[in-house]
Amino acid sequence: MVRSDDAPTSAAPRGARAGVAAGVVGLGVGELVAAVRRTWWSPFDTVGDRFIDVVPAWLKDAAIAVFGTGHRRALAVGMVVVVLVIAAVTGRAAVRFGTRFITPVAVALGLFAVAATATAPGASITAAVPSAVAAGVGGTALWWLLRPSPNPEPIHDTANSRRRLLTGAGAVLAAGVVAGGAGRWGQSRWSAALQRSLVALPVPWRRRPPVPGDPPVVGVSPLITPNDGFFRIDTAFSVPRVNVDTWRLRMTGLVDREQVWTLDELLARPHVEADITLSCVSNEVGGDLVGTARWQGVRLDELLAEAGVRAEADQIVGRSTDGFTAGFPVRIVDGRDALVAFGMNGEPLPARHGFPARLVVPGLYGYVSATKWLTEIELTRFDQVRGYWIDRGWSVEAPVKTQSRRDRPRGTIEPGTTAIAGVAWAPHVGIAAVEVQVDDGPWQVANLGGDLGHDAWRQWWVAWDATPGRHQIRCRAVDDSGATQTEQRAPVAPDGATGWHTRMVTVTP
Repeated sequence: MVRSDDAPTSAAPRGARAGVAAGVVGLGVGELVAAVRRTWWSPFDTVGDRFIDVVPAWLKDAAIAVFGTGHRRALAVGMVVVVLVIAAVTGRAAVRFGTRFITPVAVALGLFAVAATATAPGASITAAVPSAVAAGVGGTALWWLLRPSPNPEPIHDTANSRRRLLTGAGAVLAAGVVAGGAGRWGQSRWSAALQRSLVALPVPWRRRPPVPGDPPVVGVSPLITPNDGFFRIDTAFSVPRVNVDTWRLRMTGLVDREQVWTLDELLARPHVEADITLSCVSNEVGGDLVGTARWQGVRLDELLAEAGVRAEADQIVGRSTDGFTAGFPVRIVDGRDALVAFGMNGEPLPARHGFPARLVVPGLYGYVSATKWLTEIELTRFDQVRGYWIDRGWSVEAPVKTQSRRDRPRGTIEPGTTAIAGVAWAPHVGIAAVEVQVDDGPWQVANLGGDLGHDAWRQWWVAWDATPGRHQIRCRAVDDSGATQTEQRAPVAPDGATGWHTRMVTVTP
């Protein structure tokens, strides 16, 4: 026999559990419905994209600083937690105030998700169908779980009703998990990764020499960063869906002849390989938001010449399929291997790095140049169009700062001869030398690894006789112009961090 005075303390938690189960099934069914048609978009992904667009720049910077390349996973976890908390609170309130409380909450959440989807770049109102279904299913499931019992006693006053709610909540929760998993799997058939597998990368017309071997130093970054280890920082919550059959790259704006190319037409054009280091402006001194790849693509200056750039144009703006924009000066293209790239390290561009095509411009931070999932190149003026990050407080001019990073040693090591080693970069300028200092000793000139050209980083290393105690190690680079990397510390905002990478190492007795 259940005591009536247990009701206030036991009913609310059961309502919260019902709310969580309803939230999970709503999310899951929304993902499943999104898998039915290519033009129906995942509620979870589109809300995530809109969240990224509206949050202030300082919060994005903080997320990247704390979570690095894992900031999307952190956002995904946070979104799930928020939805389930709202669902749990709704369940508790429905127990206290009645199931009529469920409808306005479900409608509000549905309208929010529908608005987020319908206002996304390239979306139509029908893209929001899964969002509407998700809200409806979640609300219906919560009503079903908290519906009045056939027994005339209140639901919280009978053991049978309690078991019925817990059993139903478990079934709803399991159904939500299965639906969500099936939905994500079903959506994968339209993913860029699958489309990528259908593309054969042709042999480039101009090939780079073989990549030199890495130095005999354990722990130094490889000269070419593997695709699966290359950093990813962009504004897309999920990798955009791209249909290769309908994808087009357009060159528009202040040109004499607007151009349109299919992927097959780009692949058939004369194209080149180029070894280029890319760095994120959010990369702290000594950070890992930098990498080098052998890119393959069509030179941007050749495409511009074909279109004919008008004299008044001073900015090139790349536009992504997800609405992102990045702009850089027209003059930058002259004399450097700026590419519309479709290959990376001998493979078609990975989906997460911009398949089917992206911009790669040596010497500029990615936020003004490295547009992924490229759909349009617009010739315009800086006083007419401002890139995505410029309106959020970052500098218009964004040349990559000369930087060096120590990869090893780290933490605690044993005494004896060891290597201090790392990488240094000054894209489109080149690295002439790297110098290392231990404590307050003299600066030592490091050995340099293989040379991929002035657009790519250099590996470096120097032998060190490590003695017991704590030691400060720092490094600095000298670029090909003779300029030494500045010691002055500066934060990443608004145009890139500066300073010497300085860290302590402990040598055991």
